[in-house]
Amino acid sequence: MTRRILLILAVLVTLATACEPQPVSAGKNGAGLDAIFDKDRLVIINNNGESYEFDVYIAAEFEQQRRGLMFVRELPEMSGMLFVYERDSMHSMWMKNTYIPLDMIFARSDGTVSSVIHDTKPRSLESQISIEPVRYVLELNAGTARRYNIGRRSRLIWEVD
Repeated sequence: MTRRILLILAVLVTLATACEPQPVSAGKNGAGLDAIFDKDRLVIINNNGESYEFDVYIAAEFEQQRRGLMFVRELPEMSGMLFVYERDSMHSMWMKNTYIPLDMIFARSDGTVSSVIHDTKPRSLESQISIEPVRYVLELNAGTARRYNIGRRSRLIWEVD
C-alpha cells in the first residue's frame, strides 16, 4: 500500500513538473525572448546627466505585458524590458514566475522617472505599483539603478521607429 502511494505521488510530481513552463535564459543575445518581443535601444540619462544605452525588449501588446520576464533565469547586464502603455495610468507589476530580482523604473510619458523600486523579490505576488500615473515601466537587473545612479532626476529616451 505504501509503495502504491509513493508511486502515485512520484507520478503526480513528474506530471506537475512537466506541465510547468520551462525557464528561459535571455543569454548573451537574448535567445528565447527574441521570438516573443521586438528589441530596441533605450538611452537613460541618469541623475548626474551621464547617458547609458540599454538593449531592451519591448512589451507593447497585452500578451507581451502579461508574459514579461517570467521564467527568465538570467538577463545580460545592459539589457532590460520596457513596458509601453497606450496612456498614462497607475501601473503595477508583480514577480510571479519571475526568477531574477529586478529594479523597476516607472516613467511618465515624457520619459522622466517618477519612481524606482529596487531589488524586487523573485516569485513574489506582492504588487509593485507606480506612485503616480506613468506610461512606461522599465525592468532591469536588480542593482542596476543604483550602480548607474538612475533615479527621480533621470530620463528614459526611446525613439519609436
